[in-house]
Amino acid sequence: MSETVGHDAEPSLSPSLIALFRGVVYADAQPQLWQALLRWQARVRDHVAVLGLELMLDETEGCAYLRQRSFAEGEDELPRLVPRRQLSYPVSLLLALLRRKLAEHDASGGDLRLVLSRDEIVEAIRMFLPDTGDEAKLVQRIDTHINRVLELGFLRRLRGQEDRYEVRRIIKSFVDAQWLTEFNARLEEYRHHGSGESTAQKAGKASP
Repeated sequence: MSETVGHDAEPSLSPSLIALFRGVVYADAQPQLWQALLRWQARVRDHVAVLGLELMLDETEGCAYLRQRSFAEGEDELPRLVPRRQLSYPVSLLLALLRRKLAEHDASGGDLRLVLSRDEIVEAIRMFLPDTGDEAKLVQRIDTHINRVLELGFLRRLRGQEDRYEVRRIIKSFVDAQWLTEFNARLEEYRHHGSGESTAQKAGKASP
């Protein structure tokens, strides 16, 4: 009898697993999948653990995703199913700026969603990028960085409003509070990078 129940339950588990392997599951965008994931999360954790993955589920922020599990010393590691992404300096910077804006937005106690216009994003990042003297080319490059963040799932373009974006709250899982406390120091490094001089270059000049 128990085997039959377990077998019948499997179809309810499968959509959640498939969605997680495709990317992030959001409570607001996929309410049925989200509820199923909450119901079956213990079994989902068991399933993905076999593959060396762990389920990261945040009920407060309403998002869930899979992450490669950390292996203890001496433990045999499995091949990676979740690839590490190497992010460029401008994309990393944009993620940091968006995370800070989300923190400021949350502190203001306003709407749960943070929506920014393209112009707001451009203005936030442009001061940290090298000045090429070509405004059109600079904005075009920033658009490329915005599109990359869209692909990564940290921004969502609003339907019917091509130049307005929602900052997805999953960004809090990737840029944590400790990182934000060091943000001002990091911004100083970014300013040097934007002016064409890195912190390492400055140190090199200062050394005998």
